[in-house]
This record gives sequence, structure tokens and C-alpha cells, in this order.
Amino acid sequence: MFDYDAELVRYQERLWEALDVRPGDRVLDIGCGTGGTTRQAARAASPGSALGVDVSGPMLTRARQQAGAEGLDNVDFVQGDAQDHAFVPEHFTLALSRFGTMFFSDPVAAFANIGRALSPGGRFVQLVWQAADLQEWHTAIREALAGGHPPSASDSTAGAFALSDPQGVAGMLAAAGFTAVDVVDVREPVCYGPDAARARDAVLQLRMAGDRVGELDAVSAERALDRLSRTLEAHDTGAGVWFDSRAWLVSARRP
Repeated sequence: MFDYDAELVRYQERLWEALDVRPGDRVLDIGCGTGGTTRQAARAASPGSALGVDVSGPMLTRARQQAGAEGLDNVDFVQGDAQDHAFVPEHFTLALSRFGTMFFSDPVAAFANIGRALSPGGRFVQLVWQAADLQEWHTAIREALAGGHPPSASDSTAGAFALSDPQGVAGMLAAAGFTAVDVVDVREPVCYGPDAARARDAVLQLRMAGDRVGELDAVSAERALDRLSRTLEAHDTGAGVWFDSRAWLVSARRP
């Protein structure tokens, strides 16, 4: 299972500063994955609580196991889609998402549903990727696997980059009923592993890499993997394999 917590450690620090979780907060973590951010929020919010929601059952199993191992009794996890999940109305004081909101089929409906789950004055803080051509991890890895050819236009406008337009995101949040929308430019590197060999194993767990290699014949796949290895070796700093990236830190408030 890919370790998103390790990949996004620098962004986690920036998100945490913006969240300012206080004791007594009731925190909702959208797209929580294996729950690293949810557990951190639960510890900071005590005697409050944190709830993580994600569509992935295996990731939530890992999240629950880790929460149990850490002895956290104020954290819970639920499998579901935040776009239409029946959250308790006006229950949460803070909602957050670390790169978990870009895949909604209807972002305005999803943001409105999250807003209904927030108490009046509650905040919603999220990180989303900027445009694909600003993401070294995206361009370098895909070009390596494609033999130096740039990603197609469809690769750059959908999925992870669906919320890359800051004015568009602000408009969606306003349409969903949020106020005080603020969008901040954040630039941090992402890490794919402690060295090139382990980074290759990690990258191939991602759909953007695994699916592409799976489409190739044996000879082409071997060549693509060789190019990927060379790209990862070039980004091995001796203290991890790092790629540049840019994101938007988006905050808003329920009236």
C-alpha cells in the first residue's frame, strides 16, 4: 500500500499550521486514507474527537489498526463518499482534506454536504494540486514511462488536477454556501522513498505508473522501467527521492 503520509510529509506541516486544531474541536477528515492526519487531529482535539471518511476499505482497515495500536479512543473511521454521506448535521467544528477532494463527480454538491456537517462558523481547510505542468512528480515520471513524451492533455486536466483553477475552486465553495474563501500558493517537495530502488517500488503502486506499464509489451515495459529507475536515481538526494510540486491551500468558513 502506497505511503501517502511519507510522500506528503512537507505538506502535512503546512496543512497543520493552517488547521490550528484546538482542544474540544470535532474534526472531519475528508479522504482520510490510512488516517495519519485523522489521528493527529484526534490527539490535538482531545477531549474532542476526529472522524475520518474514505472510499477505500483497505486503507480504513489500516487506519483503524493504527488508531488501536496508538490507544486512541476519540477517533473513528467510516467508509463512504463525502459527496453524499449522511453526516450528523452541524456537528463538526473543523473539516479538512489533504488532497482528498479532487475526485468528486460534483464538487459543489460535495462541498455543500460538508458544509451542512459543520457547525455555524466552522472552517473547511483543504489542500489541492495546482496545474499538472507545475508538478515535477507528474511530468518527470510520466515522461520517463512514455519515453520522453509529455503527458496528454487529458492527463493534465482531470482527476488529481480537477481543482487546479483557484478561481474555480473559490466559486465552487461560494456556490456551496461558504464564505471567507482564501486560496494560498504553497510549494513543497514530495518524497517517493528513502532511495531510488524503494521509490520505484512505491511509484509502481500508483495508477499513473502501474497502469501505463501494464499496457506495454514486455520489451517496452522493461525499457520504461529502466527510464523510470534513471529518473528516480537523478532525484535521489541521499536523504530521499524528492520531486518538486505546487498546491493550493484553500480555507473557507460556514456562515
